[in-house]
Amino acid sequence: MFKDKTIPDLAAASVSATGEAKPTPLEEEVVALFDQMQDKLLRYLLSIGVPVQDGEEIVQEVFLALFQHLQLGKSRRNLRAWVFQVAHNLSVKRYVATLRDRKHMVEPGAVPDEDAFVDRAPNPEDQLARNQSHARLQSVFRALPEQDRRCLSLRAEGLTYREIGQILDMSLGAVALSLGRSLARFARAEER
Repeated sequence: MFKDKTIPDLAAASVSATGEAKPTPLEEEVVALFDQMQDKLLRYLLSIGVPVQDGEEIVQEVFLALFQHLQLGKSRRNLRAWVFQVAHNLSVKRYVATLRDRKHMVEPGAVPDEDAFVDRAPNPEDQLARNQSHARLQSVFRALPEQDRRCLSLRAEGLTYREIGQILDMSLGAVALSLGRSLARFARAEER
């Protein structure tokens, strides 16, 4: 497979005395790795559900990527793992692309799902209710004491109680009290 394909732009092959292109040492190394690993790689791809034709194409892409990787002088550490990782990543990309393509295809003569024509946007009443709720929560937030707003904002950014306490120079209990008080106000506002 790989040996039969010629890729003229990848490497400058030297020309022998007979005028035939002689493979470079890098090309020979990649071809040798291909010979050693192509069957194992294809078996792996087939075992994870990749169709044979796609698997063969992915194997080709992997070794092309390997050649380019080595040509750029990048790491040679654990090339076996590198090859399998690239194959896995390419198979996932291909699978996602296939799902995306299938999602948008309709068989000729088939009636599309009626869900395909449903407007998923909220209706005007729901939008108004959502906007009013948002405005109510914004006003509650603005009415909080400054320390409580800071605690809540830092918590919303994913910081732990301990980190918030260190940043705002507060005890863990004071942080917990502040957040509890703020959340209770929001809960009361949502009940209205």
